[in-house]
Amino acid sequence: MLATLSAWILKGFGWSIQGQLPERHKYIAIVAPHTSNWDFILGLLARFQLKVPARFIGKHQLFRPPLGWFMRALGGRPVDRTQSNNLVEEVVKLFNQEEEFVLALAPEGTRKPVTRWKTGFYHIAKGAKVPIVPVALDFRKKCIVIGEPLMAGDSKAADMAQLLAFFRPHRGRFAQPIPHYQPRDKQP
Repeated sequence: MLATLSAWILKGFGWSIQGQLPERHKYIAIVAPHTSNWDFILGLLARFQLKVPARFIGKHQLFRPPLGWFMRALGGRPVDRTQSNNLVEEVVKLFNQEEEFVLALAPEGTRKPVTRWKTGFYHIAKGAKVPIVPVALDFRKKCIVIGEPLMAGDSKAADMAQLLAFFRPHRGRFAQPIPHYQPRDKQP
C-alpha cells in the first residue's frame, strides 16, 4: 500500500523514475545533487515506490527527540561529523554481516555548494565489494534517474570521473555545479 501511495504522490507532482535498481541485495546508492530538504522526501517516496529497504546516515542532530525515533524507523543512523569515528570500517562490517544491505548516501554531505564530494561511499563500496548505484534527482525534468551500477576498480580517479559525469546533466532544486574529482592532496 505504501508503494502505491508513494507512486501516486510522485505522479501527482509530475515526477517519474527512470532506470532500475540492481537485483542485488547489497549496494550503495549515491543520490545527488543534494541541494534541498525536498531531496530527502523524494528519496523516501522513491524508496517506498521501489520497495527498497534502503538505510541512510545523517548528521546526529537529526536523530534527537522528537524526530530521532522517526529517522531511525526509516532506516537512519546518526553520525557525529565532528569526530573521526572509523565510519567506513563500521559500514563495511555492516555490509559483511548483513544478508541484505542497501545504503543511500548524498556524496556532497551537505545541501550547500561544495568543491569536492566526500568519497567515503567509494571506500565503503571497495571494502565491502559492493556496487555503487548513481541516482540523480533532476528537478528540471522532475525525474529520478537510476544509473548503471559501478564496481570500484583500480583507478579511483577514473571511477569518480565516471560517476561525476553521470550527475552533471541533472539539476537539483537549486542549481549547483557538480565538482570535478580532486584527489585529497590536490584540494584548493
